[in-house]
Amino acid sequence: MPSYKAPVRDTLFLLNDVFQISRHADLPGFSDLTPETLQAMLEEAAKLAENVITPLNRVGDVEGCQRHPDASVTTPKGFREAYQQQAAGGWVGITAPEQYGGQGLLETLNVVVGEYFSSASLGFYMYGGLTQGAIAALLAHASDEIKAAYVPDLIAGKATGTMNLTEAHAGSDVGLSYARAHKAADGSYRVTGSKVFISGGEHDLAENIIHLVLARIEGAPHGTKGLSLFVVPKFLPAANGEPRKPNGVSCGSIEHKMGIHGNCTCVLNYDDATGWLVGEENGGMPAMFVMMNHSRLFVGGQGVGLAEVAYQNAVAYARERLQGRSLSGAKFPEKPADPIIVHGDVRLMLMSIRAFTEAARALIISTSLRNDVAIRKNDPAALRDAENHMALLTPVIKAFFSDQGFLSTVNAQQIYGGHGYIAENGMEQFVRDSRISQIYEGANGIQALDLVGRKLGLEGGQVVRAYFAEIESFLNEHAEDPGLAPYVTRTREALGHLQEATQWLAKNGAKDRDLVGCGARDYLQLFGLVALAHMWCQIAETVQRKLSEGAADPYLKAKLVTGQFFVERMLPETQFRLACVKAGGAGAMDMPAEQF
Repeated sequence: MPSYKAPVRDTLFLLNDVFQISRHADLPGFSDLTPETLQAMLEEAAKLAENVITPLNRVGDVEGCQRHPDASVTTPKGFREAYQQQAAGGWVGITAPEQYGGQGLLETLNVVVGEYFSSASLGFYMYGGLTQGAIAALLAHASDEIKAAYVPDLIAGKATGTMNLTEAHAGSDVGLSYARAHKAADGSYRVTGSKVFISGGEHDLAENIIHLVLARIEGAPHGTKGLSLFVVPKFLPAANGEPRKPNGVSCGSIEHKMGIHGNCTCVLNYDDATGWLVGEENGGMPAMFVMMNHSRLFVGGQGVGLAEVAYQNAVAYARERLQGRSLSGAKFPEKPADPIIVHGDVRLMLMSIRAFTEAARALIISTSLRNDVAIRKNDPAALRDAENHMALLTPVIKAFFSDQGFLSTVNAQQIYGGHGYIAENGMEQFVRDSRISQIYEGANGIQALDLVGRKLGLEGGQVVRAYFAEIESFLNEHAEDPGLAPYVTRTREALGHLQEATQWLAKNGAKDRDLVGCGARDYLQLFGLVALAHMWCQIAETVQRKLSEGAADPYLKAKLVTGQFFVERMLPETQFRLACVKAGGAGAMDMPAEQF
C-alpha cells in the first residue's frame, strides 16, 4: 500500500523564506503566525493526513459507497470517524469566522492543508472541501438567519455541503437547467428537478446534508440570468422540539466512476423539496461562483497533491527496484543489477514531477497569500487588485495544475512498470483519481476559454499587463545576478513567447473566434509554464541568498538543481505552445463534421 509524508518542510520554506509571511505580522490574522506556530499547525495537519486519512485511501477505493433500498448511503469503513475527527480538529472551519465556530485563520493555510488531505485520499477529502465551499457561499450571500441556521453545523461536522449545478442534459452549459422553484406562502420555495454528478450527495458522515441548488423560479428568464440559488437541507429544521423531518430530496442512484470511489457521487431527485433563497432572485450564478471559484483553486491543489504522493512512492520504488545497469557503468556492483533510479529516463520522469509540484505549490501559496494580505489590510484598492490577480490565475491553476497532476501520476505509474498496473501497489488508483480533476469544476477546455475570452480582458487588459510587468520587474532587478542567469534568461524568453501569443490572440481572435477556441488550450499551457518559471526564479533567489549567508543545506542545493531542470528541460515548451496558438484552427475547423 502506498505511503505518504506531508511536505511540511517545503511548505514552511515557502511561507517563511520565499514569501516571508512574517512581513505581515502587523496585520490581523498574521500576528500570531510565528514560525513555531506555523510549524506546529502544519505538523498537526500532517499527522491527520498521514495517520488517519492515508490508510482510508485504499479502503475507499475498494469498498466504495453503498446505496440501500431506502435510498440511504453508507461510506467506506472508517470514513465517518475520520470526518468527525477532521471537523473536531477545526480543519473544516479553519478559515470560517469565530462567531460561527470557525478558527478565522488565513485561506493560505487552508489551501496548504487541502493539498495534504488531497494527497492522503482525494475521495475522502472532497466531503470537507465541498463543505468549505458551501460555507464560503453562504457567508458571502445568505441572510443572517440562514447563516445562523446552517454555518455552525457545517463547521462542527454535524452537516456537510454540496454543490448542485449539473443536470443530465446540461453539463458546462448551466443555463439549460430545467430544475424549477416556486414560492410558498411562508416565504420558502419548493424545488423540483434532478441533478447529476453531485459529489457527497448522500452519505452517513454527518447528521444532515446542506444542498446548494441552482433552479429557475417560475417566470424567470431563460439562461443563466434566470437561475436562483437555494439552500435545501436533507432534513428540515426541527420545530418545537419535534424530530427533524426528511425533506423532499433523495438519492436516485450512485454513479459508478473511474476513480474517487470513496466519494458518493449521486443523482439527486428534488420532489417539491423545501428550500430557502440565497441572495437575490435570479442572482444564483454570482452566489454559486463563490463556491465554484473556491473549488477550482482547490482542484489545482488536488493536482499538486496527487502528483506529490505519486512522486514519493515512485522515488521509493526507483531506489529499490533492481533492473539493468547504468549506461555509464555499474553504480552498485555488489548487487545483481542497479536500482532503476540510475537510468536517465526514470530520472527525467521523476524530475519532471518534482519540478512541477514544487513550483505549483509556490504559485498556489503566493496567490492565496496575496489575497489574505489584501483582505486584512482593509484597503479596497489593494483587495481589488488581489482579487483580479486571483481571477486571472484561477483558470490557470485549475486547468494547468490538473493536467500536469494527471501526467505526473501517469509518469509515476510508468516508473513502476508492470507493477504500476497492479491495483495493490496503488499507483493506478492515483491515475484514476487524478483524472477527474481535469473534468469537474469546469472542464479544462472551458477554463482555457475563460482565461482567453474573459480574464485577459479584465480591467481592459490592465490585469494581465500588470502580471507581465511584475515578472519583468523581477527579471530586470536580477538581470546582473550570475547565480540566477539561467533562470532570468530562460524566463525572459518564455515571457516573450507568452506576450507574443497574447498580442496575436488579441489581434486575430476578434476577426475569427475559432482561433480562440483552437488556441486557448495551448495558450493556457504556455501561461502556466511562465507562471511556474516566475516561481522558480523567486525560489532560486531565496536559495542563493541563504547560501550566501552561510547555509550549506543539501535541501537548498537540491532546489537549485530542480529549478534549473525546469527552466532548461520543461520551460522551452513555451516555443512549441506559441507555434500552436499561431497555427489557429487550420485543419481542425476545416474538416466537415460528417467526415470525423
